[in-house]
Amino acid sequence: MDSFTLLVIIIILAFIFDYINGFHDAANSIATIVATRVLTPFQAVLWAAFFNFVAYFISKYWIGEFKIGNTIAKTVHPFTADGQDLITLEVIFAGLIAAILWNLLTWKFGIPSSSSHTLIGGFMGAALMHAYMISADLNAVINYAKVLPIIAFIFLAPSIGFFIAHLLTVAIMWICRKTTPHRADKWFRKLQLVSSALFSLGHGANDAQKVMGIIGAAVIFYHVDAGHAEWINSPDQFAHFVEEWAWVPFTSFVIIGLGTMSGGWKIVKTMGSKITKVTSLEGVSAETAGAITLYVSEHFGIPVSTTHTITGSIIGVGATKRVSAVRWGVTIKLLWAWVLTIPISAIVAGLIYLLIRLF
Repeated sequence: MDSFTLLVIIIILAFIFDYINGFHDAANSIATIVATRVLTPFQAVLWAAFFNFVAYFISKYWIGEFKIGNTIAKTVHPFTADGQDLITLEVIFAGLIAAILWNLLTWKFGIPSSSSHTLIGGFMGAALMHAYMISADLNAVINYAKVLPIIAFIFLAPSIGFFIAHLLTVAIMWICRKTTPHRADKWFRKLQLVSSALFSLGHGANDAQKVMGIIGAAVIFYHVDAGHAEWINSPDQFAHFVEEWAWVPFTSFVIIGLGTMSGGWKIVKTMGSKITKVTSLEGVSAETAGAITLYVSEHFGIPVSTTHTITGSIIGVGATKRVSAVRWGVTIKLLWAWVLTIPISAIVAGLIYLLIRLF
């Protein structure tokens, strides 16, 4: 198979992953708004999908860059010290297949795992296997300056979401202490539309860029490998990719919105009711806390899991009532899924890469 054909296949697979990511993560921004019956499931996915797409214009025209996509593209070093390729189209292909398989498996069992960590794990696992096959130094494969903050935020993102949500809930309850429950519920049901929109903006900006990063890595490798001077000499190859392939960022945001519209109802059920029962007030707190966490991480260009973030936020609002209000058995299962996502994706990607080498 020639390089251009494989590049086209990778781009198609990346958009398939983007779509799956949308319906896999639809629960993140709609679970509480569905659980509190502010919107029907159909209305909720339309609402979330619209703001997933709007995030494109904020990233491009307000923020002015796609920091998270740049981080993803640089999680693996492109070359060894002696000039051997560590990123190849076969590596990216194997990583994408592994990420898609893990996402579908966790969706089937209703487990809110991280699509971003699946993608990163697959990319790194395939790259490590490739380095092993060409006898390169395995310690030189991973760009730890990019990867270590991502791994740290597996734990930091839900923790930050937890504490912000907990503090917001306590503060709101104190401010509204003299308001009747009926009146408070009426207002917070309206505010949930705003908080859900804010979280959906963060979800779109965060997750669509992850696909951009993988496609960017593939496109950059293709052009550099082909000896195209304008790509080789570009001081910022990812910025050059965004400029020359401007349709990729736009399409990434469109497709994640379409995926969100497809929903992921098993995960909606887990997020919206199995962790803890959520009221409209608590929904506002959880979604706002999640949105703040996503915006901060995006500012620093750190890809985080929207799933981890909103789960931590939901646990935070549940803990304000009493510790036993959180179903810790469900939460512990989620934690195991989070911890295992990167290594399992890496192992699967490595095995898929071996199969590709055989054929």
